[in-house]
Amino acid sequence: MTESATDPDPALDSAASAARAVAALIAGGVTDVVVAPGSRSAPLAYALADAEAAGRVRLHVRIDERSGGFTALGLALGAGRPVAIVTTSGTAVGELLPAVMEANHAAVPLVVVSADRPAELRGTGANQTTVQPQLFGVHVRTDFDVAAGDDPTGPVTAALRAALGGDAGHTPRGPVHLNLAFRDPLVPTGDRSPNHDDAQEAVAPPAAVEPVPVPSGTTRSDRAALSAAGQAPSPRTGPRHGSRTVVVAGHGAGDIAAVVAAQLELPLLAEPSSNARVGKNAITAYRLLLDELGPRITRVIVFGRPTLSRPVTALLARSDVEHALYLPEPVAWFEEGRRPERIIVDLPELLAFASRGEEGWLRTWQEAGARADAAIHALLDDEVELTGLHVAEAVWAGTEGNLVLGSSNPIRDVDLMASADRHPLEVFANRGLAGIDGTISTATGVALANGVPTRVLLGDLTFLHDVGGLLIGNGEVQPDLQIVVLNDGGGAIFGLLEHGAETTTDRYGSAVERLFGTPHAVDVAALAAAYGLGYERARTLEELGSALVRPVVGRSVLEVQTRRSGLRELHARIRRAVSAAVG
Repeated sequence: MTESATDPDPALDSAASAARAVAALIAGGVTDVVVAPGSRSAPLAYALADAEAAGRVRLHVRIDERSGGFTALGLALGAGRPVAIVTTSGTAVGELLPAVMEANHAAVPLVVVSADRPAELRGTGANQTTVQPQLFGVHVRTDFDVAAGDDPTGPVTAALRAALGGDAGHTPRGPVHLNLAFRDPLVPTGDRSPNHDDAQEAVAPPAAVEPVPVPSGTTRSDRAALSAAGQAPSPRTGPRHGSRTVVVAGHGAGDIAAVVAAQLELPLLAEPSSNARVGKNAITAYRLLLDELGPRITRVIVFGRPTLSRPVTALLARSDVEHALYLPEPVAWFEEGRRPERIIVDLPELLAFASRGEEGWLRTWQEAGARADAAIHALLDDEVELTGLHVAEAVWAGTEGNLVLGSSNPIRDVDLMASADRHPLEVFANRGLAGIDGTISTATGVALANGVPTRVLLGDLTFLHDVGGLLIGNGEVQPDLQIVVLNDGGGAIFGLLEHGAETTTDRYGSAVERLFGTPHAVDVAALAAAYGLGYERARTLEELGSALVRPVVGRSVLEVQTRRSGLRELHARIRRAVSAAVG
């Protein structure tokens, strides 16, 4: 939906209009703004510089708008509050589309503020002028096209409200777009315009704004229901006592999933970015156990958004299993009526649906999980070279601060290997659309949000896709960020999919490697040096452990080189070993 401001004030020049826009952003809870340089957006840049000098906002300058968009996304994820990204006109705005799309599906309050030409220059062929209103289409909760001379305060306030889910909270949080037109002059003059005092007064320090609530907490009534569920005897569900229910915790599920699993004595199948992979109920190698134990499952309760494994997808598609999705607040990752699960918004209702596990149900999963873990580690102990699974386990175990996981194989390796005995402070991942783009920049934003030392684990292609995110200009705030690059010289995940099957490779030969493996020989050490980052390489498990135990201070790259050639066969051996150990 595009909306326009009304009642233009011809006396409101660009500098005063920008100052009011910045004041409204700050008053709405924006504490961080990412700025990409540009001429048409200069009024906003100067207004933001004044606000930063007064200690009212923190700026982060990035020359690449795509990197800037994902940096803002990471800041919003880490801080739990809306973050703005400011760009000039033209292609600069289009560079934000990937970050906006991710923010849409992940419900992140990203505020796009784009500068534009005034109405009299639109459609005339004026330089750097295109159609910017409604540019992001369905991927924003709302957008406003504010004409030059209009007061932007109302639109900014309304956009921030929409980014946080609206007044009633009936819509998901998500990105919004403010397109602000500015006329020349774009540089503040020395004259005190009639709006000068109003603009200065508008940049008063805002009242304290609470972070955006994360849907992982519990209300007082929820806690009472959980307590009752934990103390009550197993309810009758038809002719049997207890249930053979499993708890699936997808991305963003939060610790409520772990609490429910513990209270009801149910197995917990938790993805790493669920932030629920804790406690004795969490089954580490759950996806490999579904072949053996999956047929016994009769019910599934889902928290968050499962995205990682086909065995879980197959479980959620079974018609002989009852499914429920816990949805206490709106989400953006599916359309109403498009999913088959029973949607439950009330925790007591969910607990009644799940019921406590039948005698021995949880123990069966725990014992099978222990045998599976032992089989996997025995196999990996015999491996001569480091693999992504070794690296995933070590990174999870060695991270004290925040952890960001790249898409493709790294997050899946962590999913298979991450122990529930310990947990990083918080785990982040771009699972809205699960793309590899912008991962370095997202991790940078997460690290900058609260100053928490952060580690990001990603593959070499994910690293190269966002290598521009390594550029942080002189004088900018530097995050404490260690970038762990699992470098196998290409796209390893495709070798584990149908593209790596013998029938495919026999038919297409080297085309598979060229089109999907995308081999390269990039010197990661040289790249790190070019951007002024520290660098080290781990060749053994001992070197990896030593590198991970050191505090994360400043920015550095830790490269671990592995091979793709035997990966498909390795995973096949792991599946056979687990099947033998459990069966």
